[in-house]
Amino acid sequence: MLNRLQGVFASFERHEVKYLVIGGIAAVLHGVPRATFDLDILIEATPDNARRLLEALEGAGLGTASLTTPESLLANEITVFEDFVRIDAQTRTPGLEFANAWQRRETMEYQHQRLYVVSRDDLISSKRAAGREVDLEDVRLLELGKEE
Repeated sequence: MLNRLQGVFASFERHEVKYLVIGGIAAVLHGVPRATFDLDILIEATPDNARRLLEALEGAGLGTASLTTPESLLANEITVFEDFVRIDAQTRTPGLEFANAWQRRETMEYQHQRLYVVSRDDLISSKRAAGREVDLEDVRLLELGKEE
């Protein structure tokens, strides 16, 4: 999945998008062995950042980004962009506040591409708040990884 997203992350960087990888891919990046088929990101919910996100998505070849506006993006908790990959852009998510999570973010690298990933502790908080069975299993594995 990450291989298919490399151009997306490069476009985020070019457009200076403030985002955090959350959800399943963040769990994988923190060492949880699981499959995931979409990218969940939490964005800084400002008009300027929403505009940069849409420009970055279009620049990465996600044509569905042209079907929304920064105002529409900010009016919704989750906006789904589905082209050659699925990206769920979130303006809010349970258990996290962007500004605090941004301060604690981890900068990771995948195939020479920088990614901004929610910290392990913030990911645990977010997944615990979501409370779904798959999220609680991720919490268990993330906490096991912390102990090692």
